[in-house]
Amino acid sequence: MFQHGLLGRVRQFTQALVVSSLLAAGLAQAQSGPVKLMVGFPPGGGTDAIARILADKLKDQLGVSVVVDNKAGAGGQIAAQALKAAAPDGNTLFLSHDHTISILPLVVKNPGFEPHKDFVAVAGFATFVNALAVSGGTPAKSMAEYVSFVQKQGAGLGTVGVPAPASVPEFLVKVIGQKYQLDLQAAPYRGSAPMMADMLGNQINAGVGSVPDFIESQKAGKIRVVAVLGGVRQAALPEVPTFAELGLAGFEDVPYYGIFAPKGTSPAVIEKLSGAVAKVVAMPDVRERLTTMGLTVGYMTSAQLASRELAYATTWARIIKDSGFKAQ
Repeated sequence: MFQHGLLGRVRQFTQALVVSSLLAAGLAQAQSGPVKLMVGFPPGGGTDAIARILADKLKDQLGVSVVVDNKAGAGGQIAAQALKAAAPDGNTLFLSHDHTISILPLVVKNPGFEPHKDFVAVAGFATFVNALAVSGGTPAKSMAEYVSFVQKQGAGLGTVGVPAPASVPEFLVKVIGQKYQLDLQAAPYRGSAPMMADMLGNQINAGVGSVPDFIESQKAGKIRVVAVLGGVRQAALPEVPTFAELGLAGFEDVPYYGIFAPKGTSPAVIEKLSGAVAKVVAMPDVRERLTTMGLTVGYMTSAQLASRELAYATTWARIIKDSGFKAQ
């Protein structure tokens, strides 16, 4: 009996050593760097700025360099495809908001990736809201004045920029037009940076995008945000009413920001990376910078981000279906 018990304990000890070695190897994978943090949009936009804030702090937590890699195009589709093709070693990650992960698979027939099959959630770190902003050359200073401006000025002035085709902002343009009986036409761009350039140059009169895209130009008085989505006013824009306040309800489920890894990345690596994100977003200076940009900062575990993404995709699948849009 004694010998049998001793052998059992030896086997348990040996198994524990093997597990510990595997975990150590997995953690080492995440730190064999450098880590590439991909962004699906060009430099200069809100998502790019957010990625650079996090990358600067993550390098200290992971002990390796973290480099932002802008793989712009097709609303993040190129970056998502690159993530799918990457080795699941923790050295290639994708920082994305809702559009690429939740919306693209609903509006593109063959996006080249399936989020739940090809990716694993690492961590979420913030939510945000979309907003309608008017350019500096537009006299409107409120939603009511913008509606009046479009109604009075006639055709051609109802063009509204959006950061990507078949995106939540594009669907919002359609909903806003229906609500206020305006002939609004969405003008899709390849990211928020070129859209903002045309807004600042008064090439278009308005744009729908995320608050982080608009916040700096709003503060500088170069554009005017006239309404935001979500259930409450934003801390960064307390004077701007929500669409719900203006009578356009049903868009209280706000988008998210998260980091994703290729499917097959080990749980140990995911835990290590997620823990590093948690420490970074808990830093007062990071929280302040992200909040100032118009984000609501809040850490989400891998499981919480996966659940959040699924709920958001379910909500928008219904909205997109009701709009009559057909996947292209």
